[in-house]
Amino acid sequence: MNEVGAVPTMAAHPDSGDAACKVGPAACRCGRPQRLRPINAPFVADGSSGVAVRTRLKGLTSQDEAVLREVGAHLGSLAGRDLKDRCQAGTTHTTDQWATRKRELTGQSSARWAGSITKATHDQWALARRSQLAHLRSLEAGISTIERRLSLPVGQKGSRRMPGGYRSRREWFAKSRRLHALKDRLAHVQADWEAGRVHVVRGGKRLARQRHHPETAELTKEHWRTRWQAGRWFLRADGESGKRYGNETIRITPGGEVAIKLPAPLAGLANAPHGRYVLAARVQFAHRGAEWADRIGADRAVAYRIHLDPDRGR
Repeated sequence: MNEVGAVPTMAAHPDSGDAACKVGPAACRCGRPQRLRPINAPFVADGSSGVAVRTRLKGLTSQDEAVLREVGAHLGSLAGRDLKDRCQAGTTHTTDQWATRKRELTGQSSARWAGSITKATHDQWALARRSQLAHLRSLEAGISTIERRLSLPVGQKGSRRMPGGYRSRREWFAKSRRLHALKDRLAHVQADWEAGRVHVVRGGKRLARQRHHPETAELTKEHWRTRWQAGRWFLRADGESGKRYGNETIRITPGGEVAIKLPAPLAGLANAPHGRYVLAARVQFAHRGAEWADRIGADRAVAYRIHLDPDRGR
């Protein structure tokens, strides 16, 4: 096997006007040394951990829709309170606090619903934390770039890798004001990061802002309210391997029957034994249906999420 770099390659010389030079291990034909791109160690990419398959609940009765709305709104309110508690704990959150949160939710729902809510809350907080760090790094990079360009004479040309000075005094002045704004924003984000404070909204910040500017979003107050309620509902159940059909909370049989384990306060709405409500609709997965059938046939974990599309009304 040839050593890396021993095989001639074609690459553009950064300092010459030639279109390309024939590069060897250490130098090109013009006699000047060439820096070869380093090659990282080989690795094997991880396989896919799961897929999402979507289908519709067709043929729902008015009673089915009412029950789904009741369950989604009730669990959504629990998820909102749990997210508030998690955000207040910040970086000092411990496993004991997680167990306490789950125990408090269990009495108002069930152990499995409480587990799904706390896990979703933890994932949402962790995502907000990672996004906060990415925003912090972006602000630092922007400040560094502006400071460097401000230090250069106006009109100085840049190189292929580094930008030069600003083109005019007017642009230089605008960027200097922009620099102060970014530094002020960085100070606030840095304070939030050190305090472990994140800013999240169940339902989405964009939809929350549209409440104050409905004319720009072209939404009526009723349409916005429908979107807001649908975005804050919670009907998500994690799967469990070894349990019947891979999920004890939202169970779908091979024939497409959907049975939902109702939270304790809503157990009076059950139409099946053990506090379950069976929908009149039948589910059929057209895409990857065979794989789904194999999983539930072997009682392997399958997670389900039921949500409402307010724009299409389904």
